[in-house]
Amino acid sequence: MSDARQRLIVAVSGASGSLLGLRLLQLLNQVEGWETHLVLSSAAILTAKLELNETRETFESLVTHVHSNKDIGASIASGSFRTAGMVVIPCSMNTLSAVANGASANLITRAADVTLKERRRLVLVTREAPLNLIHLRNMTLATEAGAIIMPPVPSFYLGPCSLDDAVTQMAGRVLDQFNINVPGLKRWEGVAQK
Repeated sequence: MSDARQRLIVAVSGASGSLLGLRLLQLLNQVEGWETHLVLSSAAILTAKLELNETRETFESLVTHVHSNKDIGASIASGSFRTAGMVVIPCSMNTLSAVANGASANLITRAADVTLKERRRLVLVTREAPLNLIHLRNMTLATEAGAIIMPPVPSFYLGPCSLDDAVTQMAGRVLDQFNINVPGLKRWEGVAQK
């Protein structure tokens, strides 16, 4: 059986930014020893088609296990199925609201709820702007429950040359939250003193 520290649940919701989820899976696929469990919402599949002209199969080809968002009986719906945690990338405001308020109507929100109750790491890569007060309050509730809110903010100080550079850096920083080292990821080395 896999070591729980080497299992990661990756959920992709329907928020704009499906490239973030795809890039995270591409990077994670290059790291040896990780068992990945993917859940795609129906809106995520639609968004990936609209934004990237990609299908669910593109995402599914990069992971170890695929779960239907309707499958509340999946392994990842139980706390006894041990994992290193879960990331929702991108995370819609609808998914954030459900997680923050403990509403588990589908597998993404149930797995997130399980991750929180088991005190495992849950990273929500929230994608919306501008934010209204409801969004901010839901972010506070989720944070108080133990989640990490991590909007996809580019690391301009590292000098990205393209959107691809920025997306790769953001996805790599999300994986940092699980101590997953992505080879070649740019790191701040400090300002050289003269």
